[in-house]
Amino acid sequence: MPEILLIQPPIRDFYLTKKRTIPYGLASLATGLLEAGFDVEILDCLATDKSREVPLPQEMQYLREFYHRYDKSPYSLFYQYRHYGYSYEHISNLIAKSKAGLVGISSLFTPYQNEALAIAGLVKKQLPAAKVVLGGHHPTALPETVLGNDAVDFIIRGEGEQAIIQLAEALKNKTSLEDIPGLCYRDSSGEFVIAAPAIVSNPDDFPLPANQLVKSSFYRRKGKGSAVIMAGRGCNLKCRYCSVSADSFLPHRKRTLSAVMRELDLAVKAGVRFIDFEDENLSFQRSWFRELLDRISTRYQGMELELRAMNGLLPTTLDDDTIRSMAKAGFNELNLSLCTTSISQLKRFSRPNVQAAFDRCLDSAEKHGLTAVGYVIIGGPWQKPEDSIKDLIFLAQRRVLIGLSVYYPSPGSTDYENHKNEKIFPSDLSLTRSTAIPVSRGTTRLETVTLLRLGRILNYMKALQSQTKELTGDDPGKKLVEEFQKNGKILGIDEKGEKYEHYVSEHIVQSFLKALAATTIRAAS
Repeated sequence: MPEILLIQPPIRDFYLTKKRTIPYGLASLATGLLEAGFDVEILDCLATDKSREVPLPQEMQYLREFYHRYDKSPYSLFYQYRHYGYSYEHISNLIAKSKAGLVGISSLFTPYQNEALAIAGLVKKQLPAAKVVLGGHHPTALPETVLGNDAVDFIIRGEGEQAIIQLAEALKNKTSLEDIPGLCYRDSSGEFVIAAPAIVSNPDDFPLPANQLVKSSFYRRKGKGSAVIMAGRGCNLKCRYCSVSADSFLPHRKRTLSAVMRELDLAVKAGVRFIDFEDENLSFQRSWFRELLDRISTRYQGMELELRAMNGLLPTTLDDDTIRSMAKAGFNELNLSLCTTSISQLKRFSRPNVQAAFDRCLDSAEKHGLTAVGYVIIGGPWQKPEDSIKDLIFLAQRRVLIGLSVYYPSPGSTDYENHKNEKIFPSDLSLTRSTAIPVSRGTTRLETVTLLRLGRILNYMKALQSQTKELTGDDPGKKLVEEFQKNGKILGIDEKGEKYEHYVSEHIVQSFLKALAATTIRAAS
């Protein structure tokens, strides 16, 4: 039985992207604990295809007017709110069997804090003598909120690779907790002791993940193993909505190339062929990135690696030579961060204008055989929906798929603090997610949902262009697009195959159609 149990909780939302839930952080923590002589197990509650519909929380009931009906059209949005992962009953039984003395729970994102705290409650019920520690972005940003839950004994703020080992040793040896970096707890009088976030000074000290403890069979892609790698942490940009920007506690650091290659060797040797670099800004140091790509191309030649950087790359950090090297190393898609084409909104977001570089990247992507996704933000508190329509038209004209990200204020970010003072902040922490459309100022929620639907329609039209098929024939999606272009109605298809009209902003639809009429849509590939 393990001395230490590390848990990735289930989540509740309208969708789940499986390839982005590999418990990389827990696997990294496990390595240090194993090397320190502890017996460790990872309970990944998301490593199952099981999910079930659950009631929409009371604070989200306003979403019913937007996600109101099942839709099997090719550009549908959300409908069912679901519990993804093991049931709480099953998790409770697994916890009871572990007999662990220390249980670490990942609480990465604020909207899923309730699931993490529910797991903490199960631990205290099944293992009352065990100590519970939470780590991740959420407790780092809002430590008092988490420590206010009686089921939580400790939290570790910041980077916990060294702190978790020191905590485990202190509990085992019954020594002082005072000098453990990032550790927060209640003292003997019940007062909160809040430490500054821990920072690992040398990025090469980040341990290689204990992938043998991860249920790797669940995360296979196209029959091949998948892995997440972080070649560095932090970011040099100062985006106001981001909790790990240059204005946060977290400095931007890159691991040495040899350290990254050691981790890649470990993954490839285990059969991994799909690798996502989860860095906030992987290509910021262009020469470092180019050297990494060259080493990957040389060492893994003929192994057909598929590489991604799904957090997005800043176009100004890329050039034609770099994109050529990316294609050679195994990248087949560019995930590009555009943000918006509105200069005034870029200033509000504290983002650079990258339009010219974005176009150069798309030219290079086409030249070297890569597809591309361009990400823009919609629904910001001062963002005009007319500007978002211009963003959609900008992307419609280019060889790129459209990735729309609904704005939300991340706890720990500059915007989060300002929004609290300006009373823009959502009424409940669970609403700090894109699917909840948390902000309704500048762009209303109805306008944001309409923009989301328009973006999906555009991507469908681009897909039709890629197939060199005209908008005719028996495909119901084609007929829906024809009706949309003809009368401005966005239609869905229910379980019985009957068409119905979605609730949308008519003035946004008409403005979009007017702009689209003067536009030539370009396929994404």
